[in-house]
Amino acid sequence: MKRGRFAPTPSGEMHLGNAKIALLAWLQMRSERGEFILRIEDIDTQRSRPDISERIPEDLRWLGLDWDFGPGADDGLGPYSQSLRLAFYEDALTRLKETGRLYPCYCSRAELLSMAGAPHGLASEGAPYAGTCRHLDPEQRKAREKHKSPSLRFAIEAEPIRFVDGIAGPQSFPPGSGGDFVVRRADGLFSYQLAVTVDDALMGVTDVLRGGDLLDSTPRQLELYRALGYAAPAFSHAPLLLGEDGRRLAKRHGDLSISSLRAKGMHPEAIIGWLAKISGLIDRYEPVAAKELIRNFSMERIAKHPYYLSEQDLEFLASA
Repeated sequence: MKRGRFAPTPSGEMHLGNAKIALLAWLQMRSERGEFILRIEDIDTQRSRPDISERIPEDLRWLGLDWDFGPGADDGLGPYSQSLRLAFYEDALTRLKETGRLYPCYCSRAELLSMAGAPHGLASEGAPYAGTCRHLDPEQRKAREKHKSPSLRFAIEAEPIRFVDGIAGPQSFPPGSGGDFVVRRADGLFSYQLAVTVDDALMGVTDVLRGGDLLDSTPRQLELYRALGYAAPAFSHAPLLLGEDGRRLAKRHGDLSISSLRAKGMHPEAIIGWLAKISGLIDRYEPVAAKELIRNFSMERIAKHPYYLSEQDLEFLASA
């Protein structure tokens, strides 16, 4: 049986862009009689907000999106908050150390920023890591550790990564894309790349549908799947919902959070119908319940390009 998930980060209110991805991921599973997981990715405890973690399930239920596994359940797949799953990530680190693919990195933030002049690898990560600490000998590492606690980096293999994305189509990344990446920060926090890979593997996720901004994280995660001996899921990356300025949704675009639209009296069917229209699932706007989209849903219908909010969209969302 197929199993998908929606895994938001509770650092800010769930907005229309998040809701678009949640709807598409939910429809993918419900249209194939698969199972759906809600997971809260609060691994970065400095940015995550408990009140947002509680509000996300409320927003999803209001939109008509349900799940088979999620917060509060005691079913063997959880916990469903990353902050409660640290033992799983520690175990994965132990296994990666045994493969010889991890090494300590002592580079300071200033040193990393100085690498910005190098050709970029993964767009979402900035300049690729130059491998400065990869080949330090034991004495050099001992000397540097006197001045700085190290992060842990995963040594990537020098071979291209290829996969077929369920929305974006065939993808090919050159050898070494992005450089060796951090799996545990110097302050002890586990990285997104490690946590999401371990969680999806242990929760039996077969299909990952997420935002297009994470497309270039996929090669790193595929390398982790291989190193940890896990079967990788099928990946699909949906285009983002952007402001008129071409930037990701933020407060500068107005309050487009689900909770705010709900408080203004907007009906969930109005939001779902609008999201379905801009995602290419229906030809014209009409209010519709999420469950009514299941029967005619197909991945092929999902629009392949980002959608830019217009003044007309903002007027509609303010008055619907």
